[in-house]
Amino acid sequence: MAVQNERKLNQLERLLPEGLVVDANWLSQHHYSTSLRSHYISAGWLEQPARQVYRRKRGSLNWQQVVISLQTLLGQNLTVGGRTALETQGFAHYLTHETNKVHLYGPKHPPAWLQKLPLDVQFVYHNSQRTFRIPEKQLEDNVPPDTFNNSGLDVNPLPSDLVTMQWGQWGWKIRLSSPERALLELLDELPEHETFHQVDKLVEGLANLSPRRLENLLINCRSVKVKRLFFFFADRHRHAWLKRINKTLIDLGTGKRMLVRGGKLNAAYQITVPEDLDGA
Repeated sequence: MAVQNERKLNQLERLLPEGLVVDANWLSQHHYSTSLRSHYISAGWLEQPARQVYRRKRGSLNWQQVVISLQTLLGQNLTVGGRTALETQGFAHYLTHETNKVHLYGPKHPPAWLQKLPLDVQFVYHNSQRTFRIPEKQLEDNVPPDTFNNSGLDVNPLPSDLVTMQWGQWGWKIRLSSPERALLELLDELPEHETFHQVDKLVEGLANLSPRRLENLLINCRSVKVKRLFFFFADRHRHAWLKRINKTLIDLGTGKRMLVRGGKLNAAYQITVPEDLDGA
């Protein structure tokens, strides 16, 4: 029995990198019983940051470790997007810089225990299919496997609107929205959760976006509001990539959209915006 337990512990060290988290279901699937988990906790081999959540301790728990765990070990099809993706990739100089919310996008809600972890950030879930048309095959094919190697996570090829960045000592890869996709996700937060003036400053600095990626995203974007806002800000700053987007391929809908009470109607895109922004 002692030899078997030692083998199980050695196996856990291979399956669960230090610092990452898994839940009770993951441990059960890998044949770790409730009693064995309790023994590991008593012996200090595992810790429990929240009920039904486990990790091999390595320093303080942070949101990047949690997201990497969700995307890899736990097989959750979730992507860091919107404001958080822009911040992480260094594009958010003009946004409020304190990271107190981590925006996750995916077709299904993350597990409920996510909000019970002892972290100084709040995870905010967004249904990615509400904003974008995503082929079902793409949803199935791009969940990374439960595998690590010496260069970090061994992931499947990603669609062009998603990127990976290495994080941490071992170069683990974290999946994020590309800057182009993250911008559209951020626009969807206007005006309730973001401000026009901060987004305006942000777009002013986005001179190197991919027009092809933007065009594909806009074609597959379900939100008329997001598409109109995108062209409103793009027209204001006239980056070179704007000329290479075929606007005739993009459905901007019909009718007016009131986004700001007491604002000014932008004639080109039929949206109300802050009066001081509706100019050249």
